[in-house]
Amino acid sequence: MRPRRRGPLSWLAVIVVSAMIGSIATMLFLPAMIRSHLLSLPVAQAPGTNLSPPSGVQQTVSYTVDTGIVQAVNKVKPAIVGVVNVAKVPDFWRGQVVQKDQGVGSGVIFDPRGYVVTNNHVVEGASAVEVVLANGQRVKASIVGTDPLTDLAVLRIPADQVKADMVAAFGNSDTLQPGEPAIAIGNPLGLEFRQTVTVGVISATGRTLPITDSQGQVVWEQDVIQTDAAINPGNSGGALCNIEGQVIGINSSKITQTAQGPVEGLGFAIPINEAKPIIQQLITNGKVIRPILGITAVSLQELPLESRPQVPVDYGVVVDQPTAGAAAAGLQEGDVIVQVDNTAVHNVSDLRKALFVKKPGDTVSVTFYRGQQKLTVNVKLSAAP
Repeated sequence: MRPRRRGPLSWLAVIVVSAMIGSIATMLFLPAMIRSHLLSLPVAQAPGTNLSPPSGVQQTVSYTVDTGIVQAVNKVKPAIVGVVNVAKVPDFWRGQVVQKDQGVGSGVIFDPRGYVVTNNHVVEGASAVEVVLANGQRVKASIVGTDPLTDLAVLRIPADQVKADMVAAFGNSDTLQPGEPAIAIGNPLGLEFRQTVTVGVISATGRTLPITDSQGQVVWEQDVIQTDAAINPGNSGGALCNIEGQVIGINSSKITQTAQGPVEGLGFAIPINEAKPIIQQLITNGKVIRPILGITAVSLQELPLESRPQVPVDYGVVVDQPTAGAAAAGLQEGDVIVQVDNTAVHNVSDLRKALFVKKPGDTVSVTFYRGQQKLTVNVKLSAAP
């Protein structure tokens, strides 16, 4: 049997009944939906008001930036000072000698007793030194000691000028990794721009820069941290900090020009772990007393392959021009030192660190290769000239 076809009135009845059911359901569930925040109602607007900002008018939104870098800067900034090199110069108009600022660098307060570390070249040749605190106050400073080889100097200001938050904490430069944040704080181009903050990364660790004397002869190799944080004249002696606001280096130099042309982003800082024993000796002795083996040394890996001694290792320090205790103990040119006492020696930096904890007059055990033969001798250390 064929099904009956619905007429127009039947369909109309279905539509009306469905609409009534939907309306009743909406009325029943609407309050619950509002209470559950599934549905929001528009806010009534008074006639004639406009909630939208006028065309062309900007809205101001306030927010606070408190990143790790900002926190680190705020932590260490009170410890960063200006260091003014004051010199005596003739005043031809008055016919007398007067004191005049001849240079400005940076420094870091690191001890509540008033000790400040800076670069030697910042205070070199000064007849007097003054320190400019973070608040702009200028105080007299005394030079405790200087070390031209590492380009470090320690000053002292009155302890009553140092508040607790003005003392920087030293970090650990031995754990630095290329790519981690580096923050430089100092006084580029003088006190007008004091406490300038520049930010970059640790570009490399374990770099060395040659230190030359007035005749241009290399007399020392300084370990440095390489960074691309901007370091400019006046930043010398300031702090290179990590993200914790700890000082991990003392800014010292930058390279701006080479034979290949201008250079950008090559700044260098003295690692704080290298600086700490120097600082302590300057406080204790007023100078640095270095024990030496009595050799001119070069790291084996710095030599071209064809110039290296034929030894069964690819590290160590090659002996050249042995004198003093080294010569007396029998060390010869071409010997490769690989250990001092119980400390492995991979390069010149390792040798320097192994000796620095000793004193002139101490005797150390030196292990080295002469060709394929491994030997050990005792060497009496002498004082560096």
